Amino acid sequence: MYIVAIAWVYVVLLMAITEPSVIAGIMTFVFYCLFPLTILLYLMRTPQRKRERAENSAALQQTQNSSNSEEQQSKD
Repeated sequence: MYIVAIAWVYVVLLMAITEPSVIAGIMTFVFYCLFPLTILLYLMRTPQRKRERAENSAALQQTQNSSNSEEQQSKD
C-alpha cells in the first residue's frame, strides 16, 4: 500500500514542478497529493486500528482479571 502512495507522491511532485508558478505548484501538491493521500491512508488503516483497539482492550481485561484473581487469593 505504501509503495503506491510513494509513487503517487512522486507523480504529483513532478506535476507540481511543471506548474508555471510556485503557488500553483504548491496548491497542486497539496490538493492532488496531501489531502487525498491523507484520507486514503486513514481509511485504509481503519481495520488495523480496530484490531489494535480490540487487542488492547483484551489485554487490559486480561490484566484486570488476573489482578482481581490475585486479590481474591490474597484475601483467602
